[in-house]
Amino acid sequence: MTYFKKLWADESGASAAEYALILAIVGTGIALAAWNLGAAIKNSMGLSTNCISNVGTGSAPPANC
Repeated sequence: MTYFKKLWADESGASAAEYALILAIVGTGIALAAWNLGAAIKNSMGLSTNCISNVGTGSAPPANC
């Protein structure tokens, strides 16, 4: 019975669970930031491609070039 009382009072696993929760939250934040950054880079590359492809065609460049 003493073993179970010690096991019930032991809180060493609680800190590991807290660290895992913090790691999950931080990891989710990093993943969302990377997703948004990737979308922003994709849009910028698309605009650059459009501007470069219109050079020398004799047509006016788009307004965002």
